[in-house]
Amino acid sequence: MTKEKVNNKEMDAIYTLDGKISLLKAFPFGLQHILAMFVANITPIIIVAGASGLSTKDASMLLQSAMIIAGIGTLIQLFPLWKVGSGLPIVMGISFTFVSLACTVGAQYGYGTIIGSVLIGGLVEGVLGLFAKYWIKIVSPIVAATVVTAIGFSLLSVGAQSFGGGSGVDNFGAVEHWILGMVTLVSCILFNIFAKGFLKQLSVLFGLVVGYILALCMGMVDFSAFKDVSIVSLPHILPFKPEFNINAIIAFVLIFMVSATETIGDTSALASSGLNRDATTKETSGSIACDGFVSSLSSVFGCLPITSFSQNVGLVAMTKVVNKYAIATGAGIMILAGFFPYIGTLLATLPSAVLGGCTIMMFGTIVISGVQMIGKCGFSQRNITIAALSLSVGLGFTQCPEIFDIFPTLVKTVFAENCVALVFVTAIILNLILPKKMEQQ
Repeated sequence: MTKEKVNNKEMDAIYTLDGKISLLKAFPFGLQHILAMFVANITPIIIVAGASGLSTKDASMLLQSAMIIAGIGTLIQLFPLWKVGSGLPIVMGISFTFVSLACTVGAQYGYGTIIGSVLIGGLVEGVLGLFAKYWIKIVSPIVAATVVTAIGFSLLSVGAQSFGGGSGVDNFGAVEHWILGMVTLVSCILFNIFAKGFLKQLSVLFGLVVGYILALCMGMVDFSAFKDVSIVSLPHILPFKPEFNINAIIAFVLIFMVSATETIGDTSALASSGLNRDATTKETSGSIACDGFVSSLSSVFGCLPITSFSQNVGLVAMTKVVNKYAIATGAGIMILAGFFPYIGTLLATLPSAVLGGCTIMMFGTIVISGVQMIGKCGFSQRNITIAALSLSVGLGFTQCPEIFDIFPTLVKTVFAENCVALVFVTAIILNLILPKKMEQQ
């Protein structure tokens, strides 16, 4: 076989799930996936670490672990262990879904309570994932679409807070934060407009680089943490002592159910757009189980829950590159990066306003994705009722949390300031009780 035929055969293998390709061919495709999710993988850690009062040193340590756990989670999705993992080209990373709740719990109870809640909540989701075939039908497409929309709305205030300089800073909303945030945001938009092909996926990374360079010029980057950083380091096991608060655990378990809903949607979307078929129950079950059990493993390293990344599903849909080994190369890159603390420490120096400029755009995209999902479900009377009432109750009631004062503390902890949880529960109840064909009633 000629060299040209070998190369053509190898390139064709890129578009098949189990095709055999060389490391040289796999590397750029794997790197592309990592670049598409890298910023989104580290941002939740930075936001929650700041809200929980952790030091820059602790934050950089967690970023190191976040990169490793994202790589491990992706490998398990690609190459399942027993029934854990889907066998599909799903890229995993630290979840945005838990940011709002984690910020609240971290500020009120401390970071150790977050870790204890993630440990228990992940195990619950993992077990439920193994038995998904018995309950998955109650999470209909309209429920998943409504929840995704709510997640986007719930994160907008988090992005705005970062844009203003971060939680607790003395000069919140100062002109320098506005400058950094606006320059970063405009850079993201311009890159997205003028970049071609898959490069559009890197608009957030481009904006982050531009904003960071500007922050350096403005003297707003603190490098003091580098004096205690080694060149190579192993991840820390249980860097924070887990603490178990029943209210926080229940709240996290509920949001893990929301995360499972997102994972169902991502798994279905990937199978449809990348493989031109529906996801099997086995694949969906393994995907959810991986989501849960690897999240518990993440807590052992001091990290937040992990989940499938929608932006990488979009990348697969655009490029049609579904090869396991190509994406596994990206996971390997992420794991290696996690063993070099200088990378995590550098990322931890990112000013909050720069992250705000990036995340405002990212969070808005999540809202639009949810709206598009609702559109795909169709605007039947039943679907409109589920989406409209769930969003109205979830977003409306949590704007005035005192409305929950008549309820026990546990209910207030779970729902009063967590619109995603309230939207999820409302949507599930409506989906169960509303007639299937309301138009004919």
